[in-house]
Amino acid sequence: MYKHNYFFVTRIMRFVVIAVMLAVFLVGAMAVAAPGAKAPEKSPNEGEGPYATLILRGANLINGEGAPVQGPVDIVIENNKITNIVSVGYPEVPIRPDRRPKLPKNGKEIDLTGHFIVPGFVDMHGHIGGSADNIPAEYVFKLWMAHGITTVREPGSFNGLDWVLDHVERSKKNTIVAPRIIPYVGFGMGQKEPIFSAKQARDWVKKIAKAGAKGIKFFGASPKIMEAALDEAQKQGLGTMMHHAQLNVMGTDALDSARLGLVSMEHWYGLPEALFTDRTLQNYPTDYNYNNEYHRFKEAGRLWQQAGKPGSEKWNQVRDELISLDFTINPTMTIYQASRDLMRERNAIWHEEYTLPTLWDFFTPSRYAHGSYWFDWTTADEIAWKENFRIWMQFINDYKNHGGRVTTGSDSGYIYKIYGFGYIAEFELLQEAGFSPYEVIQSATLNGAQALGMDDEIGSVAVGKLADMVVLEYNPLQNFKTLYGTGHYRLNENNQPERVGGVKYTIKDGIVYDAKQLLKDVREIVAEAKL
Repeated sequence: MYKHNYFFVTRIMRFVVIAVMLAVFLVGAMAVAAPGAKAPEKSPNEGEGPYATLILRGANLINGEGAPVQGPVDIVIENNKITNIVSVGYPEVPIRPDRRPKLPKNGKEIDLTGHFIVPGFVDMHGHIGGSADNIPAEYVFKLWMAHGITTVREPGSFNGLDWVLDHVERSKKNTIVAPRIIPYVGFGMGQKEPIFSAKQARDWVKKIAKAGAKGIKFFGASPKIMEAALDEAQKQGLGTMMHHAQLNVMGTDALDSARLGLVSMEHWYGLPEALFTDRTLQNYPTDYNYNNEYHRFKEAGRLWQQAGKPGSEKWNQVRDELISLDFTINPTMTIYQASRDLMRERNAIWHEEYTLPTLWDFFTPSRYAHGSYWFDWTTADEIAWKENFRIWMQFINDYKNHGGRVTTGSDSGYIYKIYGFGYIAEFELLQEAGFSPYEVIQSATLNGAQALGMDDEIGSVAVGKLADMVVLEYNPLQNFKTLYGTGHYRLNENNQPERVGGVKYTIKDGIVYDAKQLLKDVREIVAEAKL
């Protein structure tokens, strides 16, 4: 679709720098790219509010706490807080005006009769950049906001902590169009020498806590380093997440990490290893080389088949212990969809108007780019990954059914996944795994807020919480495809194909954003980048 424009020497040097600076990280696990432009200041016509009083009239509410749809309701927002939710009638009959909260003289109201309101979505794995070069923050933020994402846990701060913190503060002040950003830092980032002692680990954790980070993303380290770092993170009040890289998973798998105090795991690496019953190491082919991205992802797609069987004693023991430790699983299944159907992801309808050329080049097969492992992706590879998904989904669903917390994340910016679009794809995958539509919404809202320790502020539409909401014209519980920015393709009553849906408004901190305008802005950014 676009010309292949890699600068091979630059890519090689970039990976060398990563290896030297981060040591415990592996090539490609933490991509480092030239940061894109910072987000511009919000213009006067971007977002309306917050208002002294805003009343959303007559909508159907899906509150994110597991309650069924309730409507029509009027939701009263004062500045950026929800102050009242009033049931104002019954479906299919006129609303009686005397039941409705009164609008103050200086207030604003929006008629949302027949619409649906859900809590603002929480993306628990959202990189602002760090994959391809020169991804503008505005591009990422507006795609997130256009898909109803109002809070993002930024895993790694790969563009630099100062770069991320600048956006954290401006988002908090709402001087830019952006979700609320929770900044995590890749373990060892900024360290001049490899961390090889417990003291170094503790000193680094203290340093990044003082700098303003809210958490740490680990890729793996020796047990003594992990133990020291996780202990110090708890003392400093920092959250923790981990991609259990295969180079270190023998020392600390997902269960080992949870026992040491890890709060959440990303993807699924480290979980099958905790479920091994007839081996201690993954069965790697003898010609396997981890730095070969094709080897890495090919064999990753065969790992779940080596784990203990669903329902076995080992399976249940690991599941139950993780739940007892209040451990959070953030699966990001969406980022691996191409592994089971490459053609589908390469030809997704949003690429033409919403994928930056720099991202498309990064996705194109290359031995130098993380996640661009399509050297010779075969039918057998896709079939193995479909089986991998089947078993993985069984564990995730079983974990949820027994009380475990599962959250929603995307990891977009890699492997043909575009910001916002990739997040909604995770909804569909969770439903495929066995989650009911209500459980999917809860995973994307309240569960993420709980994992972040922010459920007193966000995660559900409830009195006293921040006014973070998503307004939709169609019931998302009936079809998650109506959440995509490109809408849902269907046949109308005139026998004509049409696209319907997409988010109508995203409300963050009481400010109402036109999601369709945000998408238009992104299309213009992409069109300009193609010139």
